[in-house]
Amino acid sequence: MIGRLKGELIEKRPPQLVIDVNGVGYEVEASMNTFYRLPECGSQLILFTHFVTREDAQLLYGFYEREERTLFRTLIKANGVGPKLAITILSGISTAEFVRCVNDGDTASLVKLPGVGKKTAERLIVEMKDKIQALGLESSSEFQLSAADGPDMAAFEPVADSRSEAESALVALGYKPVQATKSVAQAVKALGATSSSEALIRYALRAMVG
Repeated sequence: MIGRLKGELIEKRPPQLVIDVNGVGYEVEASMNTFYRLPECGSQLILFTHFVTREDAQLLYGFYEREERTLFRTLIKANGVGPKLAITILSGISTAEFVRCVNDGDTASLVKLPGVGKKTAERLIVEMKDKIQALGLESSSEFQLSAADGPDMAAFEPVADSRSEAESALVALGYKPVQATKSVAQAVKALGATSSSEALIRYALRAMVG
């Protein structure tokens, strides 16, 4: 089990990143809530990780906060929720809002996330309620990051073809290509064509799940 990585952040292409640890490049998939908190490439970074082994792949998921990894591990134990859907949920909704949805039985907000239908939302609410209380996430003051928080990504240096990169990231998170293209186009119109991919993704996610 790979539980933590400490090394140099050498590549960011949401939702994937690469960390160089003593000359070995680890490909990691992360939620957008983690991406919003990443430093610039070339910086040192510590991520908490969860390692998944499948017949056709070995996958590593990374989290800026230990609490986010805890919620991820709890989510993937729920019926019908795999790692990809868990990352999608953590990308589109803050922990505080997810806890609120579960406690209030708010399926309407959860079904706005790709891959979360009405039945899945209902199962999440039933299965996660006791687990969330046991984890004490309701009172967590440290783990409240949402797409609206974090550094101002619009002020970062724009990457090449940030619009295409933003669309690809949304598709990787489970959104339909047409929906991703439309949402990113709206983000470009609102933020400007020179915005970074992270800024466009953040805006698009807020628009789609808000």
